[in-house]
Amino acid sequence: MTETDQDAPTAAQLWDGDTGTLRADSRRALAALIAGPYISAERQSQNWRALLADTDAVRSRLADLFLELVIDTERGVAFVRNAEADDGSAPQVVRTRSLTLMDTAMLLHLRRELVSAPAGQRVIVGQEEIFEQLSGYRAATSTDAALFTKRIRSSWKTMRDLGILQRTPATATEGRYEVSPVLRLIFGPEEISQLRAVYARMAEGGMSEEGETLEEDSDTAEGTTAEGTTAPDPAADDLTDKDLTDENPEDTP
Repeated sequence: MTETDQDAPTAAQLWDGDTGTLRADSRRALAALIAGPYISAERQSQNWRALLADTDAVRSRLADLFLELVIDTERGVAFVRNAEADDGSAPQVVRTRSLTLMDTAMLLHLRRELVSAPAGQRVIVGQEEIFEQLSGYRAATSTDAALFTKRIRSSWKTMRDLGILQRTPATATEGRYEVSPVLRLIFGPEEISQLRAVYARMAEGGMSEEGETLEEDSDTAEGTTAEGTTAPDPAADDLTDKDLTDENPEDTP
């Protein structure tokens, strides 16, 4: 064997000194999962295909980082959540973020829109219509119209930042957004019950936006808090944790 042959990189070696064993596409899919909030089959088709082709290896790499892989092939989404060791010693790798009361109300409203839609139908919403539907909570959070508008606009931005609201080529010019199907997965029964309790208290005027915090540990949406409700910024900011769903996602491709 010549010196040139010995120095030639292997198929998996992407740079000098690279000891990784995953293919380049699989590494990109792994990096996308860790960065979060999730991988979409429709929007990230290359990462999605690589993940399905190398699921076991990617799952193993994530396990080394105390992370679990959740895949829902029917809805075409995948995300990671914090693993729960039997002895409770696993570190919380995915971060959570705080959600305000208005964030909580908007999350539940968007999820209800998603769950009530016919199977396979996209859910498209507009900012103004959502604002109008949530206007009934103004008395519960603030009597100041300008402050209420500021809070609801902030919550709308939060939903976009978390990837729950997404622009699509068909709706971008109309200022409308698609509700991501991942919203059906990131909150489990316990989280939904907790959110609904906050929602009900808001409707009754029993909570103010300031100072209320309800800690939740959902990883991709791992946490819910109501001003918070703490919600994970998926993955990097995890939008994923508990078992997240009314319907359990498939953990296999």
